Amino acid sequence: MTVIRAGKLDRQITIERETETVAASGAVSSLWATVATIRAELVQRSADEFLTGFGEAEAGGAVFRIRYLAGIGTADRVICDGVAYDINEIAELGRRRALELRCVRVAS
Repeated sequence: MTVIRAGKLDRQITIERETETVAASGAVSSLWATVATIRAELVQRSADEFLTGFGEAEAGGAVFRIRYLAGIGTADRVICDGVAYDINEIAELGRRRALELRCVRVAS
């Protein structure tokens, strides 16, 4: 049984979803809209170096554990301490008890 202790939820994160709006002129613009602002546990943060097509790059990864929240997907992103992370994988812990969001830092 997976139980998340309230004391471990020591970070506040914002989950955002990209939305597109069409102006009267027909121009399409996209922006990130807040889905939820919730408490989370930062389970792991890493800085892995890997080779890309352009040479070496550094990617920061993070794993956040949150209470279960329906409707979260890999198209969403997480904002923690002003840093944006793309959600790569979502693992359900227990039966709708918690979610583990495995993320990668967005290159700025």
